[in-house]
Amino acid sequence: MNRKRFLVGMLAAGCFIATFMLPSAGNAQPDPRVANSMASLKAKAAKLGAPKLEGKEAVGGKDAPTLYFGSNKINNNFDVVDAVSKEDGKGMTATFFVKSGDEYIRVSTSVPKPDGSGRAIGTILDPAGKAIAEIKQGKPFYGEVAILGTPYITGYEPMKDGGGNVIGIYYVGYKK
Repeated sequence: MNRKRFLVGMLAAGCFIATFMLPSAGNAQPDPRVANSMASLKAKAAKLGAPKLEGKEAVGGKDAPTLYFGSNKINNNFDVVDAVSKEDGKGMTATFFVKSGDEYIRVSTSVPKPDGSGRAIGTILDPAGKAIAEIKQGKPFYGEVAILGTPYITGYEPMKDGGGNVIGIYYVGYKK
């Protein structure tokens, strides 16, 4: 009887431990393409300098805080996101979001508008989406998300200023 209890106890303990070791849907292992592109986006941005918000600027018809990496203004500048998108060569998209109140606004992006009429700058991150819940906790999110109605395999990571405050989001992803 003791042996049976021991085995049942070990099985229960194993299941308990496995529950905590398995990734949740929002924090599953990132797709290798997404992980590589995220590393590239963050490295290219870091090369320019530390992120900061300073002033405001119209982006896609929306007034948004102005994002800088060092002295390099990022709002309405697509050099970095385009460079990351071209590296992959298979439909990778990249975005810098800035925090404005409770919203995160796309200020530089290679994500197209749903109608194909240009870049989706000035649009906001879905406030009810899966990614925002993790970002609000200061955590990254990797997984499938609908962006402006189109499913993408994505990665979102919080962007912090020198004081550790979340001021924006790094995003990369590709159409599913």
